[in-house]
Amino acid sequence: MLVLLVLTALQQPALQSLPVARSDTSPFRRLQLSTPTLIREGSGSPGPRYWQQRVDYTIAVTLDTAAHTIAGRETIRYTNHSPDTLRYLWMQLDQNLFRDDSRGAVLNPPDARFAARGFKGGFVLDRVEAVRQSTGKAATRTALRTFENGTIMRVELDRPLPPGGVTSFEIGYSFQVPEHGADRMGREQFPQGWLYEIAQWYPRMAVYDDVRGWNSEQYLGQGEFYLEYGDIDFAITVPRGFIVAGTGRLTNPLEVLTAAQRARLAQALGSDSTVAIIAKNEVGQAATRPAGPSPTMTWRFSAKNVRDVAWAAAPNFIWDASGWNGILMQSFYPPVADSIWRESTKMVRHSIKHYSEKWFQYPYPTAINVNGPVGGMEYPMMVFCANRRSREGLFGVTTHELGHQWFPMVVGNNERLYAWMDEGFNTFINIYSARAYFPEQQGLRGRGQAESWAQFAATGRDEPGITPADRVTPDLLGAVAYSKPATGLYLLRHAILDSTRFDPAFREYIRRWAFKHPTPADFFRSMEDGVGEDLSYFWRGWFLRTDVVDQAVDSVRTQRDSSGTTLTTIFLSSPGGLPMPVDLRVTFTDGSTENARLPVEVWFEGSHFRYVRAFAKDLVKVEVDPDKNFPDIRRGNNIWTKSQAPSP
Repeated sequence: MLVLLVLTALQQPALQSLPVARSDTSPFRRLQLSTPTLIREGSGSPGPRYWQQRVDYTIAVTLDTAAHTIAGRETIRYTNHSPDTLRYLWMQLDQNLFRDDSRGAVLNPPDARFAARGFKGGFVLDRVEAVRQSTGKAATRTALRTFENGTIMRVELDRPLPPGGVTSFEIGYSFQVPEHGADRMGREQFPQGWLYEIAQWYPRMAVYDDVRGWNSEQYLGQGEFYLEYGDIDFAITVPRGFIVAGTGRLTNPLEVLTAAQRARLAQALGSDSTVAIIAKNEVGQAATRPAGPSPTMTWRFSAKNVRDVAWAAAPNFIWDASGWNGILMQSFYPPVADSIWRESTKMVRHSIKHYSEKWFQYPYPTAINVNGPVGGMEYPMMVFCANRRSREGLFGVTTHELGHQWFPMVVGNNERLYAWMDEGFNTFINIYSARAYFPEQQGLRGRGQAESWAQFAATGRDEPGITPADRVTPDLLGAVAYSKPATGLYLLRHAILDSTRFDPAFREYIRRWAFKHPTPADFFRSMEDGVGEDLSYFWRGWFLRTDVVDQAVDSVRTQRDSSGTTLTTIFLSSPGGLPMPVDLRVTFTDGSTENARLPVEVWFEGSHFRYVRAFAKDLVKVEVDPDKNFPDIRRGNNIWTKSQAPSP
């Protein structure tokens, strides 16, 4: 029986191997994005059921310039537009970055940009109380239980907050102002006293959204902010001799400004040129302050539909202003900066006007530039810029920080997770603002172009742009979050698409998501919806991965077809992981040239493509991307010449 079985087995025909299963690994495969819903639609638009929370603040604090402390209280009115019942809230306590036990203190060396140079601080909270107001009765207050976890705090509500519900609570707090506050706030000493730039200065609500629920990432220094929109009224009490600049409208000018200053501001609002509100020769004089017996004054500001507020105060501010389209442009700076900063308000006016006309109308009543110790930082209607060295340097930081009024102040993305959506988009729009302000400087023409990025990408040090800011290698933050996304948008606008397709789509993205919270998927979808093209290969390779561009001319051959026509086959390849359209330039024996653009779809079937043409003249040279429009990291394989052809 055994012999029979063996003989039978030997007589069975050999079976063919099973095919190996394949999946779609093409760079052109559709990008896997979150499933569209009635909250966030497949077109990239907010859907009919889109929601986001609203937070309104009323804040009153006093600045103690002897102890460098800020103390006061805030009342928060939180409106729950979500479909969920909330039993607790999360808050951001950004000053806690400067505590000994903060995670950021461990991660940042004391002298690092996002540290505090040995300073120890943090919020001190003296109460967190629910406040309920009944008609005709005094407000009732109920202490709320809280739990601090580094730079965030959980607040246990005494009553569940249902969908559509509103709750109010009050926090009493204080903190000491660091001299170097992680390059986002701080103070600087002058003979006349201290200049303060104040931000992250009140406990702020964390965002609760439809994508992640509570966004409760720690503030570690390098990653920035994600905040809800609302109205913020705030009062700052300072020594009488101080001038205060703040986000929003000054609501008590009769109390804190002289008649002459009020008249000058009215003149500036209607003026194309800069008007001195407090001139250099007036700084520190008693006549610049309204008379009164009190040693302090309270400045009151109101900001509508903003995600944050900031302020600055000093006894030695030069203050000037101008206007455009009903918007008051202002600059505040110490006399030491006068030689450069006297042009600041002109730069502010240019930037706000340029971005408004090119992308989206500036929605706020004022735009303010403040000179002090902070290198460059943005807040609604106000930016801090330290440059005192050159007009080019001052313009660069001013137009960049003011560009943040569009990203993320208007388009409110999550900066801590997706820094490229604000820093990169802003760096992109800065390119055109700088060219317009310095039209004679040819060096600015190269900004955003592909070649410089290709040189960096060739080093292999690139990191995915989608990486959260705090996980980007610190010395690569500029490349990953600023330069790369800006170059990517420039590449889309000038090489892959064109401005007539890109610009309306980009404007529509801004319009759709103004004062809302877009995600990367919303941006990708909105742009594809606007340009009418699937750009999955580009989003994946440029923003989600570190794929590189490498195009090559492998060889050229000629042959006659059956009709006797001479056909030339140009063998092209794309060894890099990121496909791009192909720009070809062929040179003929008589020295003439011809250009051709091949669509990106030539790489649909793989990394090799045969371009077949009948040319009227013989070729002596073929070059890929001769104008360097694409970030090709190996240009040694971009050219074929007839001398390279094999001998017959």
